[in-house]
Parts: sequence; C-alpha cells; structure tokens
Amino acid sequence: MSTMKIPTGVRRSQRGPRAQRATREQAMRRLLEHTRYEVLPTATTEDKVLAAVPTDVAVTVTASPGKGLEATLTLSETLAGHGYAVVPHLAARMVRDHAELVDIRARLRAAGISAVFVPGGDAEPAGDYTDAFSLLEDLATLADPFTHVGIAGYPESHPTIADDLTVQAMWDKRRHATHVVSNLTFDAATIRDWVGRMRLRGITMPLLLGMPGPIDRAKLLTMATKIGVGESTRFLAKHKGTFARLAAPGGFTGERFLRDCATVAAQPTAGIEGLHVFTFNQVAETEAWRQGLLSELP
Repeated sequence: MSTMKIPTGVRRSQRGPRAQRATREQAMRRLLEHTRYEVLPTATTEDKVLAAVPTDVAVTVTASPGKGLEATLTLSETLAGHGYAVVPHLAARMVRDHAELVDIRARLRAAGISAVFVPGGDAEPAGDYTDAFSLLEDLATLADPFTHVGIAGYPESHPTIADDLTVQAMWDKRRHATHVVSNLTFDAATIRDWVGRMRLRGITMPLLLGMPGPIDRAKLLTMATKIGVGESTRFLAKHKGTFARLAAPGGFTGERFLRDCATVAAQPTAGIEGLHVFTFNQVAETEAWRQGLLSELP
C-alpha cells in the first residue's frame, strides 16, 4: 500500500508538539463543523431530526431493499420542507429504468433538493441499472442536474469487490461525481493509506469521512433489525467487525478516531472536507456528542 506523502513544511519532524496539536485541533473543528448525519427512513426519524438537529446540518437518507426507495424519497422531501439540506441515497439497483430516474430527478428538484448520493446498493437489480456507474452516466444526461453527486469509497475491503477495483471505480466515476463518501472504518492508519492511494491514482474529489456516531451495540443491533430481515442479515454480515470494536472495553472511541483522522485531514493533499456520520437513528445522542467535542476545542 502506498502512503500519502506529507508536503514539505508540515512534516512532524519539522514542527513542535504545540504546533502539531494546534493544527490537529483546527482540522478537527473544521471536520465537526462540516458534518452531515445519515439516518434510516423509519416512522420516527422525522421527529428525531426535528427535535435534535439544527437546520445547518445536512441530513442524508439511506435506501434499502427492506424499506424501498419510496420511503427514502418521501422522508427526503419532508425534511427538505423543514429547511434541511437533504441528500437522498439513490441506490442504483433499486431504480427501474431511465424513465423512473427522470421522475425521481424531477421530484427531488421540485422539493429543492440539489444533492444525491449514488451507491450501487445491495438489492438485486430492479431493472436496467446493475451498478452505480450506469446510473451516474444516465443522470449526467438529464436537464436541471443535481449540483452535488456523491459516490462511495471503501477504506476497508469491500465484501465482494477487490480493493484495486474499488479505487478504479472511483476513477471511472470521477467525471459524474463531485465528492467521495467513505464507508465505515475504525482505523486512522487505514484512512491515511487509502487516501494516499486515491490521490496518487489521480482521484482529486473532496472526501467526506464516514464514521459511526455514539451508539452502543444493543441499539445498533436494534436499528439493523428495523431495516428489514433480509437487509439486516446483509448488514450484520458486512459489519461484523463493527460490533466487536464498538463493544470491546477500551476499544474504538469516536473521539480518539476523530483526533487521529484530524492529523491526516490537516494535510493539504488529503482533501478531507467533512464528516459523514452514521447515526443509526441515534440522532440526539450524535448531535450532543458533536457539540460536546466542539465545546472542548479552542
């Protein structure tokens, strides 16, 4: 694996501990101030967001086979109506064809939604789109396009796709996307090396760093179950390490992970512009956690 090069003038050996800490804290504040929350479209999600999330925090709405794309679109429209910047997930395999894509684009733009996230999705193809790239190509041909289009990145190995292919996929999609959203990871060194590989490959899009919000294992399992039986099975299979690391005493903590990643984000070549926080619908707890961290920074 290639390691991202640190530009001359900001190498650790050339800066004192106090300067390093100040730079890291500035980067951490920037990430926390440019955070968006991922939520699942359940019956209580709207009320949870309204009760806890300020409207200057963007909200992304997932799409899953268990809930169907309609649940994603409806909640996105509702939250946009409350003044939030909303980013619906348009899982490619859940969209039937070009005609449905045209309808979705028109519907979301009418609601004032200007950003989408386009993963391939876990569902069996509902029609013409077998992957994210094919939908992105069609999306780029439509009038009144979305101004922000996110694609998925995988710092950890994808369950079914080789690491080199996931990096190549980002390169292939770069003409149709504005930024990359990283999937869950728990190791800042993995982020550093992965970002280095991206940038060396010529993938220059800004990155939103994916990380879990503050949630205990029992609540995470509950939320996984709410997605739907089939989807829950896939979720658990893909994120076995998530539960072990969240539950282990002295193991993963979001604050430590974020501080370590802030060191990476402080490098100008990293291009990490904010956080994509997987809340698992623990919205109030996540916002309290973010505000608490901000209050501790200079």
